[in-house]
Amino acid sequence: MRYISWNVNGLRACLEKGFADYFESADADAFCLQEIKLQEGQTDFAPEGYECFWNYAEKKGYSGTAIFSKKKPLSVSYGMGIPEHDTEGRIITAEYEDHFLITCYTPNSKQDLSRLSYRMVWEDDLRGYMKELEKKKPVILCGDLNVAHEEIDLKNPGSNHHNAGFTDEEREKMTVLLDSGFTDSFRYLYPDTRDVYSWWSYRFNARQKNAGWRIDYFILSDILKKRIKDAKIHTDITGSDHCPVELEFETIN
Repeated sequence: MRYISWNVNGLRACLEKGFADYFESADADAFCLQEIKLQEGQTDFAPEGYECFWNYAEKKGYSGTAIFSKKKPLSVSYGMGIPEHDTEGRIITAEYEDHFLITCYTPNSKQDLSRLSYRMVWEDDLRGYMKELEKKKPVILCGDLNVAHEEIDLKNPGSNHHNAGFTDEEREKMTVLLDSGFTDSFRYLYPDTRDVYSWWSYRFNARQKNAGWRIDYFILSDILKKRIKDAKIHTDITGSDHCPVELEFETIN
């Protein structure tokens, strides 16, 4: 099985930059999107052979997620079931026979960290949501989680310490999540790999200089980690300020 996740930073804009061609060539079993930035009826993108699920933010042109799945899920839910979190279209959960797949667009703490306290609540509630799902079957979480976990996960850790996405608080919440029984698939396979990132600022020619951050993930219940075959970051794919990330894993026959 191959799953792909991509923060497209506006699906309509990404479609104009070749998204549909990449989608077709990727041929993923499930393709998860974040930051689609559209409302119902604003795109006719409906790839043949896929079940399509959308979670739109109430605020127009903001946030939002989608899942395109070759296999029809057993069930699909939207949000965490917590009203304060569920107006921005940030989560879709698809249930399959032996796991749940969650696409997630974690709230940014903002440049002035004005949303950091809310972010802390979100992190605790997301972890609780995942642990509740895990009581039924294992979980695969993917998406833009808006945190570089360790210094190896961004180009300039020193100058970015205390900036949104690399605060001690955000990093600690990722540590707590992983310690609660989850595995970062990329670091599981490539613990020492450096200079591979999934997001670059549009400023200062950051992508050309590879001054990036690894903030897009596939995180799995520990019980699934032995089934990981590969975890890829497709830095060559453009069309957004993020690039796609991929998980390849063995299925249970």
